Amino acid sequence: MVKATSIILMQEAKSIRDVDIRNKRILIRVDFNVPMDRDFNISDDTRMREALPTINYCIDSEAKSVVLVSHLGRPKSRSTDFSLKHVIKRLERLLNKSIYFADSIESAKAQQDSNQNQIILLENIRFYEGETNNDELLSKKLADLCDVYVNDAFGTSHRAHASTYGVAKFASQKVAGILLKKEIDSFAKVMHNPLRPLLLIVGGSKVSSKLSLLQNVLDVVDKIIIGGAMSNTFLKALGYDMQKSLVEDNLIHDAIRILELAKEKKVKIYLPVDIVSTDSIDMPKDIKITPSQDIPDNLIAVDIGPASVKLFSEVVTASQTIIWNGPLGVYEIHQFSRGTFNIANAIANTYAFSFIGGGDTADAIDKAGQRDNMSFISTGGGASLELLEGNILPAFEVLDKR
Repeated sequence: MVKATSIILMQEAKSIRDVDIRNKRILIRVDFNVPMDRDFNISDDTRMREALPTINYCIDSEAKSVVLVSHLGRPKSRSTDFSLKHVIKRLERLLNKSIYFADSIESAKAQQDSNQNQIILLENIRFYEGETNNDELLSKKLADLCDVYVNDAFGTSHRAHASTYGVAKFASQKVAGILLKKEIDSFAKVMHNPLRPLLLIVGGSKVSSKLSLLQNVLDVVDKIIIGGAMSNTFLKALGYDMQKSLVEDNLIHDAIRILELAKEKKVKIYLPVDIVSTDSIDMPKDIKITPSQDIPDNLIAVDIGPASVKLFSEVVTASQTIIWNGPLGVYEIHQFSRGTFNIANAIANTYAFSFIGGGDTADAIDKAGQRDNMSFISTGGGASLELLEGNILPAFEVLDKR
């Protein structure tokens, strides 16, 4: 179960606002892992914009220097395709300031020593082999760049890497950035003494990725809606023939157990009552809407049907707090986006506090035009899941406490 003590412990992390940063060297772990097209044009700069309050706070507080550290993608070696050079122009435009690009830690240190009030962006930290291994030498080198280490990268806060975890061991002060504090405070609002009824909506493709989440939240939530390909495994567990739909057969027993546990704990689980199915996701020629137990031969479930939309929308309307992680269909394809978009619209039309986790869910809400109507959209998918599973994130463990 999600322990209140875990949430409180993470909320106790010191904020950048709790320490004096005037004339100090600041190292901020940001999350500039933004999507780009083949010409390196940024298609969504949300994560960069979310980092601006902390960076601007450092500038306004007269920090001596600010070094920004981030990863981009999952490069196996140094490659221009994954260089953070591609984000410099956008960052300069957002901050309205010039940025020095450092292609190495040594270059960042030299620039830092020779200039005051400088903003420095370090090259992709994943170019360093020791980053994901939490290498002690790399952690020390990063700590040498700062008097105060600030973690503001919620999207990577569930990973014990050198730039998110190891560096704190050697930094004299280590605190949370404004975004990191906002993320944990918003999470506390939905999981620690929330307004009820509390509804969890889960979707996406796999039960396996959210199995521990479902087991964990049964002690906390009042209702659960399960959609997307996830629901196929649960529907098959009820004895339905899912035809060619994606099903995790090895998890059917787990799905049955979750349904049983939910019944014991008086948590109502809602599954799709009708399904949109097709012969092909990429080149659909045959699209059907049928009851969930009557999917036509050889078709694939790709979205919830209109009756499910109506049922789920009524559940949404009756809720006071809503957590949503995972789309309810193949929303990227126009013909199969209606279910996900309609639920986004339903949430937008409530007065409930809505907490959105996961990159695909946030993207779907953007495509539905409802971003501004959600209470909080988290910048971290995996980190949000870890929180919902009741875990203390490594990034919070190593920060100074109040």
